[in-house]
Amino acid sequence: MKVLAFLPMARTPPEGTGAWNFRDIPRDLMRKVKMAAAHEGKTVKDFLIELAEKRVDELERKGILPKGK
Repeated sequence: MKVLAFLPMARTPPEGTGAWNFRDIPRDLMRKVKMAAAHEGKTVKDFLIELAEKRVDELERKGILPKGK
C-alpha cells in the first residue's frame, strides 16, 4: 500500500509586504476588534491596517515621524 503525505504549501507574501505574529493579546480586546471589523464589513487584518495607517499619518502630520514615501 502506498501512503501519500500532503504537506501544506508555504504561502509567499505578496511583493512589498511582510508578516507579523503577535502574542499575549488580551482576549477581550481580540473580541472587540473582531466585532468592530465586522461592524465595518472588514476583515480584522484590513481593520488593523487601516487603523495603523491612520495613526502613522497622524504622527507624520505632527512631525513625530518622518513623512513616508
